[in-house]
Amino acid sequence: MSPTFRALRIRNYRLYALGGVVSNTGTWMQRVAQDWLVLQLHHGSAAEASTALGVTTGLQFLPILLLSPYAGLVADRMSKRRLLQLAQGWMAITSVVLAVLALTGVVTPWMVFALAFLFGIGSAFDAPARQSFVSEMVGPDDLSNAVGLNSASFNLARVIGPAVSGFLIAALGSGVEATGVVIAFNGLSYLAVIGALQLMRTEDLTPVERAPRGKGMIRDGIRYVRRRPDLRMILVAGFFAGTFGMNFQMTSALMATQVYDKGPGEYGLLGTTLAIGSLTGALLGARREGRPRPRLVVAAGLAFGSVEIVLGLAPSYLTFALLSPFLGLSLLTMLNAANTTVQLSTAPSMRGRVMALYMMLVMGGTPLGAPLVGWVGATFGARWTLIGGGALSIAGVLLAVSIAGGARTRWLSWRREPMDAVEDEAMAA
Repeated sequence: MSPTFRALRIRNYRLYALGGVVSNTGTWMQRVAQDWLVLQLHHGSAAEASTALGVTTGLQFLPILLLSPYAGLVADRMSKRRLLQLAQGWMAITSVVLAVLALTGVVTPWMVFALAFLFGIGSAFDAPARQSFVSEMVGPDDLSNAVGLNSASFNLARVIGPAVSGFLIAALGSGVEATGVVIAFNGLSYLAVIGALQLMRTEDLTPVERAPRGKGMIRDGIRYVRRRPDLRMILVAGFFAGTFGMNFQMTSALMATQVYDKGPGEYGLLGTTLAIGSLTGALLGARREGRPRPRLVVAAGLAFGSVEIVLGLAPSYLTFALLSPFLGLSLLTMLNAANTTVQLSTAPSMRGRVMALYMMLVMGGTPLGAPLVGWVGATFGARWTLIGGGALSIAGVLLAVSIAGGARTRWLSWRREPMDAVEDEAMAA
C-alpha cells in the first residue's frame, strides 16, 4: 500500500474514515446552507447580514470555548468510542430540527442562533474524543499518517460538500426551504459515523487506561501545558489563526455576495476551491514520515496569514477563487503539524485534556473573533475581514515564537526531539 494511505490497512480505521467522509460532506453542506439561510433571513441589509453571520458562527463555536476543558476530562474518563456516538447523535438531532423549521418556513434568526449553539455543544464533546481516539485505532508509527488522512477526509468533503450544497440550493430556488433540504441531508449523514463506530472490532482497539477520578484534573492538564514551551507555542499560534483567520464560511459569504455580487452557486464553489488546497496539504501531511517539526507550524502559519491578506486584496472573483487553494494548503500544513506534534508529545493519560485545550483555543476562539470579524465587515467592508484576519494571524505566530523563546527555542529547530526526552523534562519541571 502507498505510504500516503498506509493507515487504511487497519480495518477499524477504514470504517472510521469512510464514515467520516460521509458525515463531513454533510457537515460542509450544512455550513453553506446555514450561512445562506442567515443571508436570506436578512435579505436586503448587508450590515445586518454581516453581523448575523458573525453571531451565528460565534454561537456555534462558543460551547467549544466554554466546555472544552470539561469535555477533555470526560474523554479521558470514559470510552471515547461511546462518547463519539453520543455526540454525533446530538448533532444529528439539532440538524434535523433546523431542517424541519426551514422546510416548514417558520424559521427565524433566533431559532438559527439557538440551534447553532446547541449544535456546538455536541461539537465541544466530539472534538477531543475524535482527536484522541485516532491513537486507539492506530499505533504510534501510523499516527501521523492517520491524522493526515483524517484531514484529507475532512477536506475531500470540503471539496464536495460546498459545491453540492450551492448547486442544490440554486436548483431548488435559493430560498429558505431549499436550505432546509440540504440541512436534512446533514442530519442523516451522522448515521454513517455512528454505524462505523458500532461495527468496529473492540478487541483491535488499544484504549488508553482511563484517568482516575480526582480533584483538580482539569488544572493538571493546564499545568502540564504551562510546563511545555513547545505546546504553549502551538496553542498560541493556533488561537490567533482560529480566532481571527479561520472564519472562511463567513468571509467567503461576504466576499461573494457583497464584493463580487455572486449567488449561492458561486459561493459554494469558493468553499470547493479552498478545499482543493486543504486536501493537497492534508495528503502531503499524510505522506510525511515521522514526527513533524514545530518550525513547520511557524512557517505555515506565517504563509497562511500572508495569503489571507492577498485574498482580501483580490480584484475579481476569479482571482479570489484561483488564490484560495493556497490559503487551504498553508492552513492545513499548519494544523496537521500542530495536531500531530501535540498528540505524539503528550502523555497518553493527559491526551484528552491537552487536545481539548488545543481545540478550545483553535476552534473555541471563534466566538470571540467571529462577531468582531462580522462587525469589521459591516463597518469597513468585506475585504477587511480577510486583511485584518491575516495580519492578526501573523502577529499571533510571532507572539507564539516569542513566548517559546529563550533557552527552549530548540523546539523550533529543524532537529526532531525524541518524545521520551520531551516527556521527561515536562514531568520533571
